[in-house]
Amino acid sequence: MNTLYVTDLDGTLLTREERVSAYSIEKLNGLIERGMLLTFATARSSGSAQGAVRGLHIHAPVILYNGGLIYNYDKKETLSCTLFEEDWKWYVYSILREKQIAFIVFSAMENRERLAWYTGYETPGIHRYLFRRRGDARLSPADTAEELLKGHLFYFKCIGPREQLEQAWNILKYDTRFICIFHPETYSSDFWMEISPRAATKASGVQFLKNYLHADRVVCFGDTSNDSDMFDVCDEKYAVKNADDWLKAKATGVIGYSEEDGVAKWLCENFRPDPT
Repeated sequence: MNTLYVTDLDGTLLTREERVSAYSIEKLNGLIERGMLLTFATARSSGSAQGAVRGLHIHAPVILYNGGLIYNYDKKETLSCTLFEEDWKWYVYSILREKQIAFIVFSAMENRERLAWYTGYETPGIHRYLFRRRGDARLSPADTAEELLKGHLFYFKCIGPREQLEQAWNILKYDTRFICIFHPETYSSDFWMEISPRAATKASGVQFLKNYLHADRVVCFGDTSNDSDMFDVCDEKYAVKNADDWLKAKATGVIGYSEEDGVAKWLCENFRPDPT
């Protein structure tokens, strides 16, 4: 049996400092050396995720943007990217503008990834998000809708007060073209709303990697709403103690807190190299 282990990052593998602890890095790297097939599934971008797991020797492709992008860091290769159709992205744009919601869009241009936003319309949450990424070559401030939405768009990210974001969420969550995830931000009092094409989910990313890596089974770890669909398709699924209660109810079991290396400790106790 070839088992693939997939962990969420924020609130699951990462600490509140948005990093993997030294303990988890040491233990997980040791298990990887023994043959454990480990990857992660996150809402983060490639650069943000890579920084958060620095020191962790993951060689399998990873799931980014909640399934919108599957990327192999070792080979610097995109394996899958799920895009908005042209009229879809303009529809989402119109809803967000109508509700006066500030947002960031992620798109693929020739030979590079692009992160764009309307200048002068940043919420405090978006200011924090951009500040943490200052100097990032992907940052592309825009002054017009055409400039904002150019390229192959695959992801909208909104950060702001719950009451405001909820107005758009109550419209978009019923649209069968999209997957719209709405949840509290892990590190502040803001809420996040993440909008992707319906086919871009952690579940679809897991199924892609299961086939790509010829895995017989998948075990996953998570903490909140954007892990729910991943739990639905994995053979075993474990929620950390700090996870939402309703996700714990879906889980095979509940493991330790993210701040206490719950994922690494569970893997140290339960991983057995698959027989060759």
